[in-house]
Amino acid sequence: MIVPVRCFTCGRPLAQYWDEFVRRVSSGEEPARVLDSLGLRRYCCRKTLLSHVPLIYEVMRFRRVL
Repeated sequence: MIVPVRCFTCGRPLAQYWDEFVRRVSSGEEPARVLDSLGLRRYCCRKTLLSHVPLIYEVMRFRRVL
């Protein structure tokens, strides 16, 4: 739901790359080139960023209001 802080497999920190990755991919750049330029070469780290779906905004609609 939230941005993965670390790769689930190797433990490399990934949260620092998320904003730039989303910005560049949404502007039309190819995801593989963005990941290469960010220095993410391991397939486990690439998979973690590529497959992440930010659902936090969907979940926030159902929060309890006190």
